[in-house]
Amino acid sequence: MRVAVVLLLSVAALAAAGVARASEALPDVDVRLRSLQVDAKGQALVTYTRPDGRVRHALLWGAVDARTPDPSRPQVRFRRDLSGGLARYGRLVWKRFRNVCRAYDGPALAYLAAACRAPDGSYWAVQAWVRRQPLLGFDPWRPEHTAVELHVSHWRGPLAQLEVFTNWTYGFAAQGLFGRLTYAGAPVYGFGTTKDGNPRDRYVRNVYIDTYNSAYGAGWRRESGIVTHRDTGTFCHSFVPQRPFPGYPNQDVRPAATGERYRVTVMGPGVTPIVQWEGAGLTAADRGRDGEFDATFDRVMAGDRICARER
Repeated sequence: MRVAVVLLLSVAALAAAGVARASEALPDVDVRLRSLQVDAKGQALVTYTRPDGRVRHALLWGAVDARTPDPSRPQVRFRRDLSGGLARYGRLVWKRFRNVCRAYDGPALAYLAAACRAPDGSYWAVQAWVRRQPLLGFDPWRPEHTAVELHVSHWRGPLAQLEVFTNWTYGFAAQGLFGRLTYAGAPVYGFGTTKDGNPRDRYVRNVYIDTYNSAYGAGWRRESGIVTHRDTGTFCHSFVPQRPFPGYPNQDVRPAATGERYRVTVMGPGVTPIVQWEGAGLTAADRGRDGEFDATFDRVMAGDRICARER
């Protein structure tokens, strides 16, 4: 299969390593979850320990599932009281919070820290994710690179669907990934980013790509972060030599990070959970699968104006 895949723009990559607006992520980072509780009013109480040792009781309510992209309507997001009820009710409701959430029986989730099923049949979950890793396989050099984020989700229906496929690119000279993120049968995408690559709206979703046992070293290393494409929810990436981004500790060209396995992770739209795909890298035995790869690429990437297969 011959595929010409446009490399990620540096602004998009920088956004993935930096601060992305995620409606389900709590503001404190490098934290440790203590508990998740839900009361009969549909409020969640997430209790966690901050890096300074202080305990915070975060009250969340007012959102479930997600909207499909619509520039005229904001994406759903939680309302939050980080004072444990003092701001909303004038008293510390966390001290007498009555948990009615039952054992979790929902779908398997990546990075799951806690989850439960509410009496109304909806699910709540907290996922602990080290999202802001440096790109291009660099070892962490800033505190945020190893900081744990807590992502809270609340949903009733099906989760977002993350489809990912491996392929040959640049005339068999490199390996790549392409895929699509959808929710409720519609593509997931946003309506723009800043010049620095940060999302302009809460519909935008960054796709994080990791490679396992590659030229970067043993184990999982973060390769890139790219934004799903407008109108299609698609994305593509090739593992080719790349120059580090401004501010990185070494500006030497990084090698192509073809791995034994690949992993793709993305926050679901709205307040739905993080979803993840993992699969094996290609081998010499896959060089004869051109027709299969071509057909899949044409089906999944239909309408994409950035990624193009060589004809």
